[in-house]
Amino acid sequence: MTLKIYFSLAILLVFQVVNAQNLGLLSYKKDKISEGYIMIYPHNQPAVYLLNNCGNIVHKWDDVPNSRPGNTAYLLPNGNLVKTRRPASVANNPIWAGGGGATIDIVDWDNNVLWSYTKNDSIARLHHDIKVMPNGNILAIVWEKISGDEAIRLGRNPALITQGAIYPDAIYELNPVSNAIVWSWHVTDHLIQDFDATRPNFGTVADHPELVDFNYDTNNGAASWMHTNAIDYNPELDQILISSPYFNELWIIDHTTTTAQAASHSGGKSNKGGDLMYRIGNPAAYRQGTAGDQDLFFQHNATWIQNLPFGHPDAGKILVFNNRKTPTASAIEKFSTPWNMYNWAYSDINKVYLPLSFENTITHPGPRRFFSSGLSSVQILPNNNILMLSGSDGYITEMTKDNEIVWEYVVPLKGGLPQETNVSLNATENNTFRAYKYPADFLAFMGKDLTPKGNLELNPDFTLCERLVDVQDLAVTKTYIYPNPASDYLWVTGDLKILNSVIITDQTGRLVKEIKQYNTLEPINIGDLLTGIYYISLNNLKAEQFLKK
Repeated sequence: MTLKIYFSLAILLVFQVVNAQNLGLLSYKKDKISEGYIMIYPHNQPAVYLLNNCGNIVHKWDDVPNSRPGNTAYLLPNGNLVKTRRPASVANNPIWAGGGGATIDIVDWDNNVLWSYTKNDSIARLHHDIKVMPNGNILAIVWEKISGDEAIRLGRNPALITQGAIYPDAIYELNPVSNAIVWSWHVTDHLIQDFDATRPNFGTVADHPELVDFNYDTNNGAASWMHTNAIDYNPELDQILISSPYFNELWIIDHTTTTAQAASHSGGKSNKGGDLMYRIGNPAAYRQGTAGDQDLFFQHNATWIQNLPFGHPDAGKILVFNNRKTPTASAIEKFSTPWNMYNWAYSDINKVYLPLSFENTITHPGPRRFFSSGLSSVQILPNNNILMLSGSDGYITEMTKDNEIVWEYVVPLKGGLPQETNVSLNATENNTFRAYKYPADFLAFMGKDLTPKGNLELNPDFTLCERLVDVQDLAVTKTYIYPNPASDYLWVTGDLKILNSVIITDQTGRLVKEIKQYNTLEPINIGDLLTGIYYISLNNLKAEQFLKK
């Protein structure tokens, strides 16, 4: 009887491959990746990690076991780390919603606490993000709780108060030297509503797009009404950028104001006080468009593109992770704002802010599903590569400006605990809010020990990085495996003449045959294998799909 061996590919189809392991380092093209170190601060655990391009831990800032991200961390040129944190338990907290923080710490390279500030009480709570300014001050996003009665007094529709209170956002500028709030902005000073003519702020937002409609609501009246999830600062313009995913908008605020002016509608270089200078992403939020005009969908990590070489074409543009661009795919948006320095204002057409559509939407080029309903980050690197994090599944990728993937890594944690590389995770089990890459010549690294100190995953393969660097890119070659079904011999042909290895395993994962330095001009003898279904790996890469008998 002739034995028939079924392999994991349909006959004569191009062999598509991904790395066999599910977690940790997946791919690495050394000649195209940017040199540097990636910082991550995964959810459900207390530590901040600095990784090299091989996925090795080169430095770690730990915290007490019951500490959790709150949610961001930033490395300063002097080697200090500024991070946000909160207690693991949030039971009975007077203010709480997803993304809640509590404390900002500045720690040195050796993890000694240099400064700490906590705001987490019945009146206000830090949340989501911070921004360190060039003068050392820190901009922080804050929920300020107001009662349902107070919200109604300000013109809120009672039907939009489902949790007994509302958490309008504020921005505090903190001075770590004086430990004081030296400037602040509060959205409650810039509201408009047309629900109740007897209440303050009565008017139409379509006529006043510089104000915020207190009854625009996309979250069923939940207390975290705006849910601001990102803040950035432009030192050249002295302006602040924030992201409100529930408005599906980005807003820009004038920081040249005093605190008193920021509470008003005039003052500062813009003469707008604390009113919005600019808003983009969803004209329906100020009644100048419909759902069809919306461009941002629960976006995260909005930033001005800064710290690039002089003359870089992207410098000064805005970059944002567009989480729900479609129901199944996230994207990156990069665009120029209509800034007019002579008028110190952002241009609009009939009160609709420009651009009407984004100039450059960037998508993940591979077959992997790239979608995160929340979290996530994006960064333009000095060599023009793009670092993207799909936060809900901890998947980080670096790709060139031509959308070629040159590095992939999956955070190897499950509920905050390290895992084996072959463990399969469900979405959100390795949530990671941001990933940020610092160049190898970043001042903070001068004189520091950045030798590998282990891996985040359990039982890592320490030879993988070297092997990946040596592996040819099978994804862009034509490799054929035939016949399928096969009986006594199997051929692998295509563009590659020599493969580092061919590995055949059975359905249990047991190795049944391995050939090193395989010449594709020679057949593979499989006559000694029993009838069944087998899987074949080339150069330590495995087929993503398989054929079942």
